[in-house]
Amino acid sequence: MTDSKYVIVLLILFFSTAAFSQEGEYVTVRDLESWNSLELNYKINKHWKVGLQQQMRLYDDASKIDAHITDLTTKLDLGKYVYGGLGLRYSRQMDDVGAVQGFENHFRFNLDLGAEHDVNRFTIEYRLRYQSKNEMGISKEEGDYANRHMRLKVGVQYNIKKWKLDPEFSSEIFRHYQQDEVNGFDKFRVTIGTKYKMKSYGKVGVFYRMERELNAVYPQTTNIIGLKYSYTFKK
Repeated sequence: MTDSKYVIVLLILFFSTAAFSQEGEYVTVRDLESWNSLELNYKINKHWKVGLQQQMRLYDDASKIDAHITDLTTKLDLGKYVYGGLGLRYSRQMDDVGAVQGFENHFRFNLDLGAEHDVNRFTIEYRLRYQSKNEMGISKEEGDYANRHMRLKVGVQYNIKKWKLDPEFSSEIFRHYQQDEVNGFDKFRVTIGTKYKMKSYGKVGVFYRMERELNAVYPQTTNIIGLKYSYTFKK
């Protein structure tokens, strides 16, 4: 299959999944968020990498702080195409619903299994993630049950000749598991973005993301714009 045919197929998949996420009841709840992050990575060897990321998210038309997030991640190449990963996250997250409102402390861990390979000028990645999240300081007896998700993500990057801003596309679906909650597929994301690599100063990335709830009476659609800087140290 030629590169042009791959582009056509990927665009069809991207916009069809976006259309799928908009099916059903008319969306009456919308928001604009901003996700911004700084990331430092250390490449221990050609198979093993660790990373530290600090993130700030804004909501309510990007006017209020939604969360401060700290991520610690590891990634290990398990073969030519396959990799595994582990992530730990501490987040200070705003709760603006109910009688008691304010920032809450949450802890999350995730396990990843993924594969990445090249097809002509495309890089295609598949990732399956399991994650579990709890509010810190609240026990099960007080009603805090682990919020678990299985996430399946497919991403594609196209390498344009003599052009540094290669386009990236991804789609991701979430399946929710939690006691005393409505479970099932509850969220869908589609993302488009790019990165600019500076020779000695890391990478700067920008993206637009549409996130849609799937299992709600009044499903919310969230438009997200993001800015990310990352730098990798090598041994």
